[in-house]
Amino acid sequence: MARVINTTTMTVDALTDVADWFVSECEQQEAAQEQFVGIGGMMLGRKTFEGLAGYWMQEEGDWADLLNPLPKFVASRTLQEPLDWNATLVEGDAADGVARLKETLDGDLILVGCGELARHLLAHGLVDEIRFWLHPAVWGEGTRPYQGEQLRMRLLDSTSYDSGVVLLRYEPVGAPGA
Repeated sequence: MARVINTTTMTVDALTDVADWFVSECEQQEAAQEQFVGIGGMMLGRKTFEGLAGYWMQEEGDWADLLNPLPKFVASRTLQEPLDWNATLVEGDAADGVARLKETLDGDLILVGCGELARHLLAHGLVDEIRFWLHPAVWGEGTRPYQGEQLRMRLLDSTSYDSGVVLLRYEPVGAPGA
């Protein structure tokens, strides 16, 4: 059975809006890329899908070569197929669709971002691991992960990189807000 791994980058003050604070260097970049090798696909909400597809479909290089061919599964109430960027629309309720994907995929499903879709999947107990790529910056105001939700987690592992980025891997514990 596939796992759902929710991954996001953020600053020390927990901002997820990517800006000039984002670091992508050496061993940390290699580790970030490694999480996408051999996966069953990427899970994206509409906003994240539109932003990433609009950017990556035009790009070339290591990241583009890795991400562009991956299967993408998009949860949206407004998009219709066909979708670009090797993407398939998840029909019906996202939680039901992801539960079906977990049963059928050979590799893990990487959920990118921590907005509405991530909150919905967490509420349904479908997220198996959360990865925060913590970047060495304090940036002020912006969007925070799982904004407005409460979530308890158990630390699985932490890894620090020469770039100053720290990867924190967690497992959700109990129901959100418990």
